[in-house]
Amino acid sequence: MKNFSTVASDATRLAGAPSIAAGHVRPSRSTLLETRLRRARLGLLVGLIGIVMIFVSFTSAYVVRQGLPTVDPRTDTLIRDWFALPIPRLLFVNTLVLLVGSGTMELARRQIARQAAVAQTAFSSLGAASDRRWDASWLALTVVVGLSFLAGQWTVWRELAARGFYVSTNPSCSFFYLLTGAHGVHLLGGVLALLAAMVAALLRRPIESRVVILDIAGWYWHFMAVLWIYILCLLKFAR
Repeated sequence: MKNFSTVASDATRLAGAPSIAAGHVRPSRSTLLETRLRRARLGLLVGLIGIVMIFVSFTSAYVVRQGLPTVDPRTDTLIRDWFALPIPRLLFVNTLVLLVGSGTMELARRQIARQAAVAQTAFSSLGAASDRRWDASWLALTVVVGLSFLAGQWTVWRELAARGFYVSTNPSCSFFYLLTGAHGVHLLGGVLALLAAMVAALLRRPIESRVVILDIAGWYWHFMAVLWIYILCLLKFAR
């Protein structure tokens, strides 16, 4: 005959309560999601620290190079070859475009978080499907904005080249192309991450996976916006 504790344990399992084994309760979906988010954010933080170090080194070289003279091979004398590069107005338009993309990215990130809450509280499947379409549309808009920003940067480079400012024209030009180009490459990585998030949404991947992808992509996008504002201020005021 089963004793009282065994009967109580069987009744608990039949009632759908969390099973207790080896002295612990099985984590819920929300707990597992929070754990995945913490790990993903920690990995993102490590990557962002590396990017910050790269641009800190660029900034140090940019500031130091401004005050360094160079030797003129014709006269064998020290001359100052740093000339401030005129900042195209289109850069400010591109900044506004990137900030708009940061806003749409945040809307997509919050939308998928609400969708996860709906899934965990067992709301209607109709509402969940509507959220899925909405979050994919915000993602698509953010991708378009990101590509528009990159196209705008390419237009700025062509405008400067048409005015005679090439990479090798003077050190100021070289640093301009280096800073904006490095940012563009990193932003392109963010666009690719958004495309991966869109594919995950269209393929109806598990909600937890989409939450993690969009959360990391969102914070990375905000970082790229802040980094661009820093670069623009550096080019504008550290002249």
